[in-house]
Amino acid sequence: MTAEEKLVDLLIQKNYHISFAESCTGGLCSAALVNVANASKVLDVSFTTYANEAKIEFLGVNPDTISKYGVVSEEVAREMAKGVCAAAKSEVGVGVSGIAGPTGGTKTKPVGMVCFGFCINGTVKTYTKQFGEIGRNNVRAASVDFVFKSLTELIKNT
Repeated sequence: MTAEEKLVDLLIQKNYHISFAESCTGGLCSAALVNVANASKVLDVSFTTYANEAKIEFLGVNPDTISKYGVVSEEVAREMAKGVCAAAKSEVGVGVSGIAGPTGGTKTKPVGMVCFGFCINGTVKTYTKQFGEIGRNNVRAASVDFVFKSLTELIKNT
């Protein structure tokens, strides 16, 4: 059973709905979930909010949070996850923001750095992963893998 299938089954068992707020992954999390039969039982809506303005408008990310911490930060990923739960009226929300590359990295936020927010029934956990300069699409794929594996563990413990 794939990580996506495990997550869909777990969401169905818990009677949870999930929504994604994706930036650097560009909808790959939603697409991976939709590959699974019965995804329609747990997914109603998700957002690909690549631009800062979209994060602010559709997810309620505070512009001051972006200014203070940068768009690639656990603080923004937290607000994305909470915001997508509110917008979609879902029990589970995921926020993903990162630097897939090959450009855009800095000394403090290098290419391959991705921040994640996981909101489950209002409780948010955040993480930062350094995938390294493994190539744009590999960073994106690694991010999706991290989301599904991490989220399954987090939900099991709720």
